[in-house]
Amino acid sequence: MRQALLKGLFYTVLVAGAVTFLYPFFWMVLGTFKPEAEIASLRLWPSEFTLHSYRAVFSKIPVGRAFFNSMLVSSLITASVLVLSSMAGYALSRLTFKGRDIVFGLLLFTMMLPFQITLIPMYVLMVKFQWVNTYQALIVPGMVSAFGILIFRQSFKSIPGDLIDSARLDGCSDFEILFRIIWPLSKPALITVGIITFVNTWNDVLWPIIVIREQSMMTMPQMVALFAVGGQAEAQVGNILAAATLLAVPIIIAYLIFQKYFIESMATSGLKG
Repeated sequence: MRQALLKGLFYTVLVAGAVTFLYPFFWMVLGTFKPEAEIASLRLWPSEFTLHSYRAVFSKIPVGRAFFNSMLVSSLITASVLVLSSMAGYALSRLTFKGRDIVFGLLLFTMMLPFQITLIPMYVLMVKFQWVNTYQALIVPGMVSAFGILIFRQSFKSIPGDLIDSARLDGCSDFEILFRIIWPLSKPALITVGIITFVNTWNDVLWPIIVIREQSMMTMPQMVALFAVGGQAEAQVGNILAAATLLAVPIIIAYLIFQKYFIESMATSGLKG
């Protein structure tokens, strides 16, 4: 009886926590369908559904172009991080070379540096390369991730060394070992790094605002931020909520599709070794 009561209390707390975190999100989504006068109320369901907020967003900003830019930049950065960071993670976990531990220590040190410290030097480089207002400025600085290297290194260290030695005896190169043997065994780590990289890139606002001036090159978060604070939303909360909802949709879809692997990787790969 006592165990049943504790179990019931446990699930009650979980449900209460879930409602607490989910209510603002559902309020935001349903608020985009409410008349402006009703949005201030805490009532979840609108008295009547309207698409006025979405029409305002699509009429005032090029949502399609901004969505394309964000999808292109986020996809290319994610693919690059998966390839290049896994190569670096493989080298730090499976190859023996002088200074390997020093390189790994420097890698961990860079993870402790705030992005704002490298912001000005990075922008100066973009100006020197004449990459301002180009896709290169959005993509190249994020092509390798220290966090991705760390996750891959720890994940690859858990793979039996005998398997890699057998592949070498069969004549496999390091590239073949990585992409044909280790990658299929490291799907949770790949998906975790992919999701985190995609989400961080998709949500990035500061860097695109610094290096992009032309509207045709702006990403979705940048466009939404300028729409909300630049006067185009006309101080209408519904318009701002609609823009924020459009921004969140791809992230929600990606997480729903890959959440199983994401949770598995975070629970099993860890940071051991």
